[in-house]
Amino acid sequence: MINNPTNQVSGQFVIKNQKIFSYIFLLIGVFLFFNIGNETWDIIKSSIADAYIQVTSFVAGTLLFFYSLEKYLKMDLEKVLNKRPKLEIFVSSFLGALPGCGGAIIVLTQYSRGKVSFGSVVATLTATMGDAAFLLIAKEPKIGLFIMLIGFFVGFVSGILVNLIHKKNFMKMNGCDVIKLNSKPSKYKTSKSLDFIWIVLIIPGIFFGVLTAFQIDLDLYFSNKFIENPITFFGFFAGSLCFIMWILPIISGFRYNPSGSDEKIVRRTVSDTNFITGWVILAFLAYELTVHLGEFDLEAIFKSYYFFIPLIAILIGFLPGCGPQILVTTLYLNGIIPLSAQIGNAISNDGDALFPAIALQPKAAFIATIYSGIPAIIVSYSYFFIFEFY
Repeated sequence: MINNPTNQVSGQFVIKNQKIFSYIFLLIGVFLFFNIGNETWDIIKSSIADAYIQVTSFVAGTLLFFYSLEKYLKMDLEKVLNKRPKLEIFVSSFLGALPGCGGAIIVLTQYSRGKVSFGSVVATLTATMGDAAFLLIAKEPKIGLFIMLIGFFVGFVSGILVNLIHKKNFMKMNGCDVIKLNSKPSKYKTSKSLDFIWIVLIIPGIFFGVLTAFQIDLDLYFSNKFIENPITFFGFFAGSLCFIMWILPIISGFRYNPSGSDEKIVRRTVSDTNFITGWVILAFLAYELTVHLGEFDLEAIFKSYYFFIPLIAILIGFLPGCGPQILVTTLYLNGIIPLSAQIGNAISNDGDALFPAIALQPKAAFIATIYSGIPAIIVSYSYFFIFEFY
């Protein structure tokens, strides 16, 4: 799509007028919000609102915090990794266990430059849960922390074992640059006014997210004679803005790339948060609409294959990207799959970090993914038989 001249012109036109398109779509959304009242539409509205209030607000606050630390305290994790070769596996596992894919991509960047071993790649890919970690931490923080600790420990052990089994130079890259191999950064015109509106909305959004986490019914508390469910409307409006700002570049031929430390904090936060929000909204809608329209009892369906659920979740983890993994996490949070399946998926999945790995060297990416699947099976089924099997 990107190499097609017609698509390039079309994409440039859409992105150049991103602000106009966003306003049009938002106006249509607001009109539909107040003028359509059937059950399916209510599910769509509440799913988008829940995604924004319960997840986006948390993700944005977390990213703003860490990006600010990185900029103003001059935290350079790449230098830490290079200066402490004896702690290479430990640091790689830690970076992988951090929510999101940024830490894992740092390790892969160093691997592409011949700075770290293949064991570090396996450690970080095994430890990472990708962007699905944000969703899990936002909804069940204790479980999220528990799985992050499991991922770190399993990644650390896996990396040590890989370097013991293979020589340290096994499949080591020499001098390539992951950024060049992955793809050129998406160069499209962003709207500063949209970014400003986004920031203005996220400030009360974080406040609403915190109150919602304490099970406070904000719609009831802020109810008035003009808008029956004001917080749902706020979440729908703000969530729709995030989704539109994420999807417009994609349908115009531009591919999402994780933000770099050289970008402004606000732009990094907006871009990365919108990416996560987009997938969370799709996952929420996929689950809620499947249950509603198909009248499926997903819990009963999965219970029919109870023994194989962790294995299915692990196999889904082999798929590149964070979208499928966010869907698995959504199923867990809705009580459809057990914790053992969530653990297996968290260990086996590599999130968006798998894309640069595939671009660098498909064989290395394949082997690292298979290696991450072995501990995923061992740990998830151990938990399954000890705590869940009946």
